[in-house]
Amino acid sequence: MSVSLPTKLAILILVLAGSLLVTLYRVHKATQFTTIDPRDELGDLPAENNAPSQESRIHEKTERLRRMMKERKEKEKQAAKEAEEETEEQQKREPMNILLFYADDWRHDTLGAAGNPIVKTPVLDALAEEGMMFTENCVTTSICWISRATLYSGQYLARHHFEMLGRGRTITLPNGTKQEMKFEVPQNETIYSLLKQKAGYHVGHAGKLGLWTELNRHLNFDFMVDDDGWHWRKLGERMWHITEKNTADALRFLMSRNKKKPFFLNVAYFATHAVDGDTRQYMPQNGSMSMYENDTIPIPETATEEAWNKMPPFFGQYNEGRTRYRWRFDTAEKHQSMMKNYYRMASEVDTSVGILLKHLEYEGQLNNTLIIFTTDNGNFHAEHGLADKWYPHQESIRVPLIIKDPRMSLELKGTTNDEFTLNIDLAATILSAAGLDPLPSMMGRDMSALYRKGSLRAATAAQSRRALLRNSTRKTSTLPDQRQYPAPASDGNGKYHSGSEYSWRTEFFYEHPMHSNPDYIPASEALVRKDYKYFYWPNFKYEQLFDMKNDPGEMNDLFNSTNPIHQQKLREMRKRFVELKMMAHSDMSIIL
Repeated sequence: MSVSLPTKLAILILVLAGSLLVTLYRVHKATQFTTIDPRDELGDLPAENNAPSQESRIHEKTERLRRMMKERKEKEKQAAKEAEEETEEQQKREPMNILLFYADDWRHDTLGAAGNPIVKTPVLDALAEEGMMFTENCVTTSICWISRATLYSGQYLARHHFEMLGRGRTITLPNGTKQEMKFEVPQNETIYSLLKQKAGYHVGHAGKLGLWTELNRHLNFDFMVDDDGWHWRKLGERMWHITEKNTADALRFLMSRNKKKPFFLNVAYFATHAVDGDTRQYMPQNGSMSMYENDTIPIPETATEEAWNKMPPFFGQYNEGRTRYRWRFDTAEKHQSMMKNYYRMASEVDTSVGILLKHLEYEGQLNNTLIIFTTDNGNFHAEHGLADKWYPHQESIRVPLIIKDPRMSLELKGTTNDEFTLNIDLAATILSAAGLDPLPSMMGRDMSALYRKGSLRAATAAQSRRALLRNSTRKTSTLPDQRQYPAPASDGNGKYHSGSEYSWRTEFFYEHPMHSNPDYIPASEALVRKDYKYFYWPNFKYEQLFDMKNDPGEMNDLFNSTNPIHQQKLREMRKRFVELKMMAHSDMSIIL
């Protein structure tokens, strides 16, 4: 059967159309597989004419993982090399001197370097520029003698038990009689004795010892002068200000010391402590009285009756913090006068530090000296309607810490660090600088891990988290020095902990005993974190919870909040608080 021409043409058109559709489909498929999605992890590779196979994608991912592992190993190798170099450098270096400036009642923001726009502390500000300033440094008990006992022993109050000035705790003997204890830490286990007897240092103390009980001078000191409780006193034919006396005694030690030995000196200023019982409170040197004359000291935001009324109901007019508020801050004029004299005394300490550092420079010892500036406790300057210290609020527990260390990494000089460093860390840091390990009874750690080559800072965040999660499956993880870290808290997925080989603490336990009676200074305890803080007042079984991110002034107690988040946080922190408190009161060889 013959086919007409129009029919042939129609068939040909259909065939061509089909071929075109097949070709367009193939082009579409090829284009679909060779177009690179910029969100894809291989998006930085050039486009291919042909679609990459699954095998090539796997190969690329494998190669990328290999490169990452190689880079990580190189970083770990570099960190190990730096640590080895640091060890070799330390072995070559002559033993470091250690100079501790330890002031009194001086809170964290009484420094120009800390952002205070009024107080003048040029020497300490320069020291911060040459070293490192720790912005979240705290004390574990905010009162003079307990904090100093912690410095000398490296222990919490719960372990050293020196809870009352001059006599320590009172215990009940098996026969029922009560006995007042003294300083219970063995005399050969203080930092003074260890540095003198074990490390061969020439050891001095100039200023406030703060215990009001005798330390064995032969075991602990080559030079010892204890001045405490006064601002002006006639000695011989001259009237001395106590900060001048502290400076003169420190210079006498530096000039008369055994130059064949490295030295440790604690310049323990009584300033800026008030003279208790004297209505003038703060009595600076005559030459300082023109300072701050034309300044107006800002009144704290929480120095209000509203803030006072938000304190727990057992804070009455006989509370010692409220009594001292009336001594210093209950009128605007009194607040200005007291704070100006307080700042004058702080500036006098700053001048003293400059004199002593200048002497070390003259001796050629400045660059071979570990220099630490810190204080024993903070101070309320009318916040919450209070004065002085004792309680777990930020103004009371946060204190300055500046460290200048010849071993410090160059890139970290002049920087700040916001880790939770504590006064229990001072003993371990000082002993480590002298080549000694902390004793098993000590509860802090060497802070140089935060600023030396190949130390804690070299560990990656991933290593830190893995280590914490590993440790959470067992009770403790053991360090080379045989002391142990507690497992992380059960809440926070490993976020809250007392530290590990690869990380610094993110929480700590605070404690303060009752003094005289609960109406005078009630006992207080706390679990301190950067996001929330839990308070416990043992005499009244009273709890508080504060959101530190949204309420840094600690004004709004969330204990009665109906918010499920706050209720859960309260339960979690209460549980962790009990755990850390039990550990602090245990005899475990532990780092908190």
